[in-house]
Amino acid sequence: MGKGLKIAIGFLAALAVLAVVNAYLADGESEPAEVTVPGGRILELKGGDIQVVDRGPRDGRPIVLLHCYTCAIDWWDPMMPILERDHRLVAIDMLGFGGSEKPDSGYSMTDQAALVGEALSRLRVARATIVGHSMGATVATALSEVPGGPVARLVDIGQAPGEDYENEGLPFTAELAYRPVIGPALWRTIPDFAIEDGLEAAFAPGYEVPDAFVEDFRRQTYTSFDDASQAETDYLTDGPLDRRLRDSGVPLLAIFGAEERIYEPRRALAAYADVPGAETALVHGAGHSPNVEKPARTAALVLAFAGRGKRGGQGLQNGVQDEKPVRPRP
Repeated sequence: MGKGLKIAIGFLAALAVLAVVNAYLADGESEPAEVTVPGGRILELKGGDIQVVDRGPRDGRPIVLLHCYTCAIDWWDPMMPILERDHRLVAIDMLGFGGSEKPDSGYSMTDQAALVGEALSRLRVARATIVGHSMGATVATALSEVPGGPVARLVDIGQAPGEDYENEGLPFTAELAYRPVIGPALWRTIPDFAIEDGLEAAFAPGYEVPDAFVEDFRRQTYTSFDDASQAETDYLTDGPLDRRLRDSGVPLLAIFGAEERIYEPRRALAAYADVPGAETALVHGAGHSPNVEKPARTAALVLAFAGRGKRGGQGLQNGVQDEKPVRPRP
C-alpha cells in the first residue's frame, strides 16, 4: 500500500469518526427556553417552556398565531401591528423553535397541539381564531380535534392537506440533512448561504430571505429540526388535513400564494373548498409565506374571517379569487 493511499484512507477514517462524533453530539441535544423577541415572555408549562407574545386589547376577540417549520414568532412581524389594533393577539414559538425550549422529545403534532392548548389555558384565551402558517396549520388542525378546545375558527396559510400535493421534492443536498449520521454532521457545518438557499423555497421567486430567518433556523437543535419534520409527515400520513377539518367541523379559511413553490396551490385550495363551509383565497405576488410577503392583504383576509364569527358573513362568490375569501359550492 502506497504512502498516498494510506494518507487518503487515514483522512477518510478521520472524517468518518468526526461524523459519528458530530451525530452523537447533535442528535438528542437540548436547549432551554430564552426570550428572543421584544415583548416575549416564557411560560413554564408541564409540556415544556415556551415563548409567547401577548399584545392588543384584552377585550378584543383573540387571534392566535402559529409559525411554520424552521420558523419562529418573527415570521408574523409584518402582520402583527395590523391584527393587534382590535384583537387580542397571541403569537407562540412552538416547542423546539425560536425562543421556546428544545427538549430531546415531544415533537408530535398532538404533543405540540396539547402544549399550545396548555399555553392558551394559562393565558385564559378561549374561542380563538387560530392562524397557522405551514406546519403551524397542521398543529392548529390537531388542536381543532380536541373536544372543547380553544379553536373557534381556523386559518390555514400555505399548508396543503398532505405531502402528495408537493410541487417538487427537496434538492439532494437538503435531503441529506435528514439522513442518519450525515445529517447531524452537516448540521454543525452548514453555512448561512446554504440556509438562505433552502429558505428561498418558502417565498416567491426573487424574494430576499431576511437575515433574521437564518438566525431562527440556527436556533433549532438537530433533534427539533429532524423530529418535527418526521412528526408532521406521520400526522399527515395518518389523515389529510381536509378530512380532519371536515370531521372537526371548525370553520376554515385556506390562504395560498399564487406563486407557491412547495405545494400545488390551486389543487390544495380545491381540496379545502370541498370542506363544508370552507373559504379559500389565492394571493398573487406571494409564495409559500403570504403572511411575510403580502402582510396587508393576508391580514385583511384573516380579520374579515375572524369578524364573521361575530357579525355573520355576507354571501361570497364561488371560486378562488385574489385577496377575497370565497365560499365553495354548497
